[in-house]
Amino acid sequence: MTGDADRALIDEQIAYYDARAAEYDATSTPDDDPFAADADRIRTALDEYDLGGRVLEIAAGTGQWTSLLADRADELVVTDSSPRMLELNRARVGERPNVRYRVADAFALEPSHAHDAVFFGFFLSHVPPGGFEPFWGVVEGLLAPGGRVVVVDEGDHGMWEEDWLDRAAGLVERRLVDGSRHRAVKVFWKPAELEERLRSLGWKASVTASGPFYGGIAIRSS
Repeated sequence: MTGDADRALIDEQIAYYDARAAEYDATSTPDDDPFAADADRIRTALDEYDLGGRVLEIAAGTGQWTSLLADRADELVVTDSSPRMLELNRARVGERPNVRYRVADAFALEPSHAHDAVFFGFFLSHVPPGGFEPFWGVVEGLLAPGGRVVVVDEGDHGMWEEDWLDRAAGLVERRLVDGSRHRAVKVFWKPAELEERLRSLGWKASVTASGPFYGGIAIRSS
């Protein structure tokens, strides 16, 4: 469970990304992407994390990672809180026999202990600081025994400045092309700090950086 303040912020963030769905791909990558080579290295590293078997993708968005996961997984369940995002995801990925879609709030997924791997790309940075431990409790409940979590996200690369409302709280303001303003969460983790925080919660974690991005794997300690 998350606190009331975090829950209200999460709900605002969900509404923001649902409203942003149609413009997400056009606005999420800068022109002449300076991070393209680093992104390619992170994508290649997915093979090191063993994303076969039964895989769950959390906060899949428009599908920037879904095709890569579908190529590796025996079964892939793709989730997002935004129906619009999932519609765009399905259109990008196409119909695949090993892929199923489900609208679901990442912070309210019911424990199933059914997945060999859980993946989230560029979502951990949208987990409020106060919701970090509860979120990883949700993730633990999704994993089959011996299951693993694979995470990819961005660090504080400084290529552009967020419009901070409260940096210590990870609170930013975002604008859509229609000019509307929305609150969202942005928390930048350093690999070593993320590893240490996960260890404190009982996870074995290995996280490495590639330019502005980081990727890693976490397995629940026995």
